[in-house]
Amino acid sequence: MAKLAFLGLGVMGYPMAGHLAAAGHDVTVYNRTNAKAEKWVAEHGGAHAATPREAAMGADFVMACVGNDDDLRSVCLGDDGAFAGMDKGATFVDHTTVSAAVTAELYKAASDAGLQFVDAPVSGGQAGAENGQLSIMCGGDAAAYDAAEPVMNIYAKLCRRIGASGAGQMTKMCNQIAIAGLVQGLSEALHFAEKAGLDGRAVVEVISQGAAGSWQMANRYETMLNDAFEHGFAVDWMRKDLGICLKTADENGASLPVTALVDQFYKDVQKMGGGRWDTSSLFKRLREIG
Repeated sequence: MAKLAFLGLGVMGYPMAGHLAAAGHDVTVYNRTNAKAEKWVAEHGGAHAATPREAAMGADFVMACVGNDDDLRSVCLGDDGAFAGMDKGATFVDHTTVSAAVTAELYKAASDAGLQFVDAPVSGGQAGAENGQLSIMCGGDAAAYDAAEPVMNIYAKLCRRIGASGAGQMTKMCNQIAIAGLVQGLSEALHFAEKAGLDGRAVVEVISQGAAGSWQMANRYETMLNDAFEHGFAVDWMRKDLGICLKTADENGASLPVTALVDQFYKDVQKMGGGRWDTSSLFKRLREIG
């Protein structure tokens, strides 16, 4: 069994770290709010540390799942950062969805320090993390990925190296771009069904078995029709991710007209007070505007 550190115990990181402990690994956790780390240790065993550096000391692998670029830098760099505590040859695995720019920055910093770095954002939401059924898209050196893959597979249903450093984050951008259009399309279909006086559940039962079927339709239509939007990835985080997608598209010349439009629809949801609603709340927006 490996000695591991896990940095960030949010809705994703908390259960992911739990799976590592349940698999028998020696896990030390760090969280910005210490009470969350203490709760995790009381539930799963292991240990918690006061800083990322202390958590990372002696670890074979350091996993992180935090909020954004600045959060990731803060747990990696500086005197109290994980890189300062890691042994040469150890591997840092970043599960946060961040920009390709910060990934490039940290990959270089890790390499300069004799460390390995894998960007490994995840898809599958809170349920995927809790059930150990995440899809993990990875970038980095092949040797680093090969070393980390058995650890990641503990909470993954699929884990794959896409290419060199940054490829994982670019793939996650593709994921968010695809989801944005899918959720808006589903929202419009359900909205149209309501306006046409149709039974939305009956409509979905039929169209989900054809070409229109999707994970979003199978897992979200019922909660959407019930006006319940507390079941997954928050709008605030989706806007953060879509902002990364749109900035990167400006840099590489990709055209993302639907993504840009849906990003503005999510801005409307935020103005409605729905920043913490899940991404399927695009349907609520349509209901509100009539």
